Amino acid sequence: MSKAFRTHDEATPLRVAVVPDSFKGSAGAVDVAAAMARGVQDAFDDHGTRVTIETLPFADGGEGTLDALLGAWGTTALAVDTTDALGRPVRARYGLSPDHVTGVVEAAEANGLPAVSDVPLRPLTASTRGVGPLVASLLDAGAEEILLCIGGSATTDGGTGLLSALGARFLAADGSELPDGGGSLADLDRVDLDGLDPRARRVRWRIACDVNNPLTGDQGAAAVFGPQKGATPDDVRVLDAGLRRLADVLAAASGTDVRALPGMGAAGGLPAGLTALLGAEVLPGSRMVAEVLGAEEILSRADLVLTGEGSFDSQSLSGKVVDAVRRLTPAHSPVVVIAGRVSVSPEDLRRSGITAAFSIARGPGSLEQMQDEVVPGITWAAYNCCRLLAHRFA
Repeated sequence: MSKAFRTHDEATPLRVAVVPDSFKGSAGAVDVAAAMARGVQDAFDDHGTRVTIETLPFADGGEGTLDALLGAWGTTALAVDTTDALGRPVRARYGLSPDHVTGVVEAAEANGLPAVSDVPLRPLTASTRGVGPLVASLLDAGAEEILLCIGGSATTDGGTGLLSALGARFLAADGSELPDGGGSLADLDRVDLDGLDPRARRVRWRIACDVNNPLTGDQGAAAVFGPQKGATPDDVRVLDAGLRRLADVLAAASGTDVRALPGMGAAGGLPAGLTALLGAEVLPGSRMVAEVLGAEEILSRADLVLTGEGSFDSQSLSGKVVDAVRRLTPAHSPVVVIAGRVSVSPEDLRRSGITAAFSIARGPGSLEQMQDEVVPGITWAAYNCCRLLAHRFA
């Protein structure tokens, strides 16, 4: 059902919240928000309506979350030398809030699939170890909370590489330390936490996760996500057996059976070890970002809300940025989506609570042409949308 328009008091400026995701591959959320704001301002200026525009670059916990948070915080990315999923040297970015309380890590900066696509994939030995120095740098900076965004991984090691980098030891029955990667986990006998950095236990961990897959089994990390990381059917069986063994050892060490928890199969099981041993909280990425940025407060005072993403489709209404924005916006404020492509049915749009959706396309054209013109296209769509709406707020 569409949201009703609030009656606006002409004595006060119209409050517009601009809360978009990135247009992936074309424009980051910071640039998208700025482009939308320009269109909004120009449209209401044409109509003589005073506006106050609040921009909040947003993300759903996946690619682009680091940049969105940095943009909202007004801070710059930090970087550290580490290794990629195959152990090769790489420079990876991370972020820290202005008060140094909250740190954000996009794990794919170190263990991401695109970074290792130049060589044959190694699903049995790919490791999350390179994520460790990012976390350690935040602990050194005094962070009290780690926001870990885990999408796009090349790994299926249950988070053992990351924990090893922080001082944990995953041991075989003879006391030797297992080699990196999920392929060795079937030989796991016990975990030694004596050398674990104590700060890793004290910090609050929150993991952005947008899937509910279990750790093991037909819907688990290896079976569902392993093939896209190069795993053959035989590799999948090895990796799944290793994750089952890891779950047994984690349960013995912590009393937490991660096989019973949804979402543990995300990113090759990365949440499993952190949840069992460090008490990490797993939650939808858009919800995590909304809490950190105070999105609900901004949206609660808006007379009009603009949001958007590269493609607005049925998945957008299930845990993505557009979904989070519409849920947090009061019923009296219209929510308008601006996207590169709009493929939501009229019935889905009607049920969603979204007031309207506009494409940035100005006519027929290739994807490449649209990508080259995405920022001016966003401004153009926001301008036309607000020109249409301006008389409703007069």
